[in-house]
Amino acid sequence: MALIVQKYGGTSMGSVERIEHVAHKVASWRQQGHQVIVVVSAMSGETDRLLKLAKSIDPRGSKREFDQIAATGEQVTIGLLALALGKLGVQARSYTGWQVPIRTDDAHMKARIQDIDAQRLRNDCEAGIVPVVAGFQGICADNSVATLGRGGSDTTGVAIAAALKADECQIYTDVDGVYTTDPRVEPKARRLDRITFEEMLELASLGSKVLQIRSVEFAGKYKVPLRVLSTFVEGPGTLITLEDNKMEEPLISGIAFNRDEAQVTMTGVPDRPGIAAAILGPVGDANIEVDMIVQNVGGDGATDFTFTVHRNDYERALEVMRKVADELGAVGVSGATDIVKVSLVGVGMRSHAGIASQMFKSLASAGINIRMISTSEIKISVVIDEMYLELAVRTLHKAFGLEEAAA
Repeated sequence: MALIVQKYGGTSMGSVERIEHVAHKVASWRQQGHQVIVVVSAMSGETDRLLKLAKSIDPRGSKREFDQIAATGEQVTIGLLALALGKLGVQARSYTGWQVPIRTDDAHMKARIQDIDAQRLRNDCEAGIVPVVAGFQGICADNSVATLGRGGSDTTGVAIAAALKADECQIYTDVDGVYTTDPRVEPKARRLDRITFEEMLELASLGSKVLQIRSVEFAGKYKVPLRVLSTFVEGPGTLITLEDNKMEEPLISGIAFNRDEAQVTMTGVPDRPGIAAAILGPVGDANIEVDMIVQNVGGDGATDFTFTVHRNDYERALEVMRKVADELGAVGVSGATDIVKVSLVGVGMRSHAGIASQMFKSLASAGINIRMISTSEIKISVVIDEMYLELAVRTLHKAFGLEEAAA
C-alpha cells in the first residue's frame, strides 16, 4: 500500500461529467489499497472569470480581496469531487487551504508556502477517508487567504506530498507525459518514461508547459517523485526523479522552444568597465527580466550589446534602452520580435563532447542562421528567426535520434 498525492488540473475538473470521471479514477486507486490525497484546481477558465469580475470593479484594487475572490474557484471543485466520491461509496472530506492549514507568506497573488500542518490529512488517510484539498491557496499570518500564483495547484500537490513523505505525487493533466518535444510541431515526438528533476526544470523554464517551474523546484528540493499522467488516456506517464546511471545514457532528453522572445540591441557603446551594469541596471529597475546576453567588442573600441526579453516587455525595454543610449553616447538602439529560442536539454551533455557542434552543423545544413547562443551544463540554447522554428525542431529531433525507441 502506497501513499499517493494526486493533483487534477482545470481541464480535468472542467465539468460535472469530468469531475465524476476523476472520482472513478480516485476510487480505483483506493480499491487497490492505496491511501490517496487529492489536490484540485478550479474548473478551467474559472479563475480568469473571477479575477475579471474583480478587476471590472477596480483594476487596481486590494490584492487581498482579489485572493479572497479567486480562491472560491477551488472551493467549488473540492466540494463537487467529495460529493462524487461519496456517491461511489468512497469516504471523502474537502478542505480549503486554510482548513488544512497551508501557511504562506503575505505576498498576495504570488504567495509562497512556508509550512503545512498535515496532521488532519494524515488522520483522514489512516481512517480510510480521501482528503480533497483546494490547490493554489493557503493562509498567511493575518489569517487572510493567499493564492500561490498561476499554476499554484501543482505546487500545492508537491508540497503536500513532501510534508507527508508520500511515495509519489501524480500530476494529472491533458497530456499523457513529457515528450521529447511538442508533438504538434514534431509528430514523431516520443513520450519519455523518465526524466530528471534538473532536465524537467530546464524544459519548464524554456517554454514547456507541462509542469509549473515552482512545483519542479519544490519536488527536486524535497526529493518527491513526480509522475505526469493523462486524466483521459490510460498509461504509465513520465516519472520525474533523481538522476541515476540509467539516465546518463541519452545525450538529449528533449527539445524546448519559446515563441515569446524579443531581441534588443544597443550599437556603438563605449567599451569600458561597468558598461554592462550601466545598460542592464535600468532594465532591472524597470522590472524587466533579461534572458540571453551577447556582447561584441569591435576594433574601434566600441561594443554592440544584445539581449533578449519577453515579448510583452519589448516596447518598455526599447524605451529604457533609448534613454540609456543617450546617456552613454551610444550610436543607436534596435530590436526584433520575429525571433524564437530553441534549446537542447540533456544530462548526457555532462559526459559527451561535440553536442554543440552537432547542433550547429544540423541547423546550418537546414539553412538556419543562428543569432545568439547560450549554454549551461545540461542545456544549449540558440536564437533563430521565428519562421524557421518548426524546421529547426524537426531537424534537431532527427539529428539526435529522439524519435527512436528508448534504450
